[in-house]
Amino acid sequence: MKPLTEEWLNKAEGDYATARRELRARRLPNYDAACFHAQQCIEKYLKAVLQEHDVAIGKTHNLVHLLEKVLPFYPQVEKLRAHLQELNAYAIGYRYPGDSADREIARRAIAACRNARQTLLDEIVTQWVSAK
Repeated sequence: MKPLTEEWLNKAEGDYATARRELRARRLPNYDAACFHAQQCIEKYLKAVLQEHDVAIGKTHNLVHLLEKVLPFYPQVEKLRAHLQELNAYAIGYRYPGDSADREIARRAIAACRNARQTLLDEIVTQWVSAK
């Protein structure tokens, strides 16, 4: 695994931990942040895949667009499309005034993130680790 790929994965795991921590917070939970970090986790996982395959990433937060770039290498992750479409809404949806996430929305965001993350780990990342 390339060092920069590993950095992307570490950043993704940081976002995953932050999302989960915010959902569990008893005092002043930030459900908006939980949703945002759930989306960011999967964005960084997908960018790690592209980095590992020397594919130009560009500046996008659109998970479905990133999925399209990943599919030529790993067509089996097409099954993530619905989760990624859901997570796309959290990239900016709750970052600005007008809408706020509640506990249930944050729970759904993290569930979609958890499912996508586990699929990416199982279907892709474990191959890189075993190839070392």
